[in-house]
Amino acid sequence: MKAFYSDQFVLPLPAGHRFPMAKYAMLRDQIAQDLPEVQLVPAPMASLGELAFAHSPAYAASISQGTISPVAMREIGFPWSPSMVERAHRSVGATIAAVRSAMTDGLAGNLAGGTHHAYADKGSGFCVFNDVAVATRLAQAEWGRRHGPHRPHLQVAVIDLDVHQGNGTAHIFQNDKSVFTLSLHGEKNFPFRKEAGDLDVALPDGCGDADYLAELEHALQTLSDRFEPDLVIYLAGADPFEGDRLGRLKLSADGLEARDRRVFDWCQARRLPLAFVMAGGYGVKIEETVALQLTTYRVAFQYWQRWQNHRP
Repeated sequence: MKAFYSDQFVLPLPAGHRFPMAKYAMLRDQIAQDLPEVQLVPAPMASLGELAFAHSPAYAASISQGTISPVAMREIGFPWSPSMVERAHRSVGATIAAVRSAMTDGLAGNLAGGTHHAYADKGSGFCVFNDVAVATRLAQAEWGRRHGPHRPHLQVAVIDLDVHQGNGTAHIFQNDKSVFTLSLHGEKNFPFRKEAGDLDVALPDGCGDADYLAELEHALQTLSDRFEPDLVIYLAGADPFEGDRLGRLKLSADGLEARDRRVFDWCQARRLPLAFVMAGGYGVKIEETVALQLTTYRVAFQYWQRWQNHRP
């Protein structure tokens, strides 16, 4: 199973910045140590042409050239720098690569990604470009080139289980019947102005394992009833965890593993290729966030093995 990473995911930030940037290198090191069967692959940089599948060229250029306004950068939450630009491009490139790999091998991951607060023309909430939106649109274009104009569009389901609603993703795909956006998120958490996705499940503060998993089961059944995807992109956020600084939900580590297994089960039962990204995770103890993410990779590798054992 391939997992795409970049040393540039670890962006130098000012002292005291609240974003846990070190988690990316920690996760890469833990995968290398504990899951040597997972192939760690350097992430390519997404081009401006690839970004244009989901972003306005003017916005993408303003980021790349450093002409974006200070107000817009404050909404993103990172200071502008050439390193920030490279990180943003590689984060998208990693998800593009993971989707391409999943379409061939069944399952692949991005050690970063899940930047679902980015809109077509602006960033927000530590999200510069929307990696899932770009990768989805690019995969659809590549599918169209391979299969010709007489085949239906590649149907993509985005299963977003980050604790924060994927408002940017929902907005980009509103009125697009070829993409189904499902989000389970904290009702009172950021973003405080939600966008309408295809299926939004707002959860109360303090929601624990049993209630969360029941809501997820119902949501997956609704997805099954309303949409037939050819590809799934899964945002496996670690921030519903009870020890997360920003999450406000109360899932245990076992609950998060059960969540992951349910999504992987749902995809495997339908033989759906699955690309997954890490999205949020802001544990009081950064080691706990990394441990949760490592579990997602351990579970994913088990399902990847099953996929290989049942190739047609």
